[in-house]
Amino acid sequence: MPRAYQKALISQVMINTEGELSGGDDYTMMFIPLAPNAEERQVCAERAAEEYDHYKIGKRVLAEIGIDTTYMEEQTIEERRLFSDKRLHQCTTWAERGIYSYIGEESALLMIREFAESSYKPWADAVRTIILDEKIHIAHGARVCRNLATTDEGREQLQAGLNRLWPVFQGLFGTPDSERSKRAVRFGLRRTTNREALEKWLQTVTPRIHSLGLVVPD
Repeated sequence: MPRAYQKALISQVMINTEGELSGGDDYTMMFIPLAPNAEERQVCAERAAEEYDHYKIGKRVLAEIGIDTTYMEEQTIEERRLFSDKRLHQCTTWAERGIYSYIGEESALLMIREFAESSYKPWADAVRTIILDEKIHIAHGARVCRNLATTDEGREQLQAGLNRLWPVFQGLFGTPDSERSKRAVRFGLRRTTNREALEKWLQTVTPRIHSLGLVVPD
């Protein structure tokens, strides 16, 4: 394939693979300490195992084209995020943990569904197994949010978490008019540009936010 196609593909798979590894660390290092009981800690541990498995899927695809991601496993989560130019986030409450998955992880599912239709068949075939796991992650976040939304105090906690994390969620989509995302669409590596993906995400999560009795941040 043309060099431009190769660069776009490698960048896409590298970013997703790093994100899956960091996602596993999020569950083990950030969410488990916030969990209110043993049952919730177990659920977070199960989700962490799935994230690490998703990382291994990306690692395998990259290894097939001569790229070794083992160095990522030796980095701290902060080093990995800074390297990939992602916005740092830190959930500090159980309400934020619920918002992170119910609202934030929808962005990951949106992109993985697009990757499953990728013009690079090894990548498309590999990520199809991830989609069901991501749905489960979002469902866990939904349960946490809905349980909290039954009280005024819980809704206040959820709204505060949503307000704080909202810029982070929007930042996950990158620069709206990115030329890189437009090239990825032309190459068949994605179905939407950054701006279009952001709009699709908003269309999906806005009804969820309203159903919890919350307000979409400005």
